Amino acid sequence: MSGTRPFIICLTGSLAMGKSRSARFFAEEGVPVHDSDATVHALYEGEAVAAIEQAFPGTTALGKVDRAKLAAAVLGDDAALVKLQAIVHPLVGAARDTFLADARAQGAEVVVLDIPLLFETGADKCCDAVVVVSAPPDVQHRRAFERPEMTEEKFAALLAKQMPDAEKRRRADFVLDSSRGLEHARAQVRDILRLVAKMRRRNGDS
Repeated sequence: MSGTRPFIICLTGSLAMGKSRSARFFAEEGVPVHDSDATVHALYEGEAVAAIEQAFPGTTALGKVDRAKLAAAVLGDDAALVKLQAIVHPLVGAARDTFLADARAQGAEVVVLDIPLLFETGADKCCDAVVVVSAPPDVQHRRAFERPEMTEEKFAALLAKQMPDAEKRRRADFVLDSSRGLEHARAQVRDILRLVAKMRRRNGDS
């Protein structure tokens, strides 16, 4: 199987929908998972630091990006956000390519790419199937405000950067409802894996 690329499941979902936990459930089933957020965290402590300091002076300290200062520099500023994305997205893409090459070499039949802004960045072009994690708006709001320092203003600004949940669900191959408990979510993950085992790759085997 090492010569055939894995079937690529792309996992996405809006703020506080339960995407990260859903990704862990795929990992529990033995599926390799690439976490774009974790990759960004690593870049903010290494490869991306110098470029971010140059683009946004004063947003790094002790060789790391100060995420609060960087967020303040780009929140609500579309031009600044585009500048940041131009630095970070190619580095994340390179890390994702390395992950896929390693998974292929190891003979993985299925992988998950956990990509928060999947549709917004056009990354869905590489997917064989898209799983959108979703929950009702009241559940999303409650979960979001369990996070420290969340405010209505910040919540609204973050949502404004994301495609509406209804549109994501419309584009999905599978919608994973995260509002009905952990075991229900785990069962949905297992069902999705059974179904994708019968699906064809969208972009061939190469």
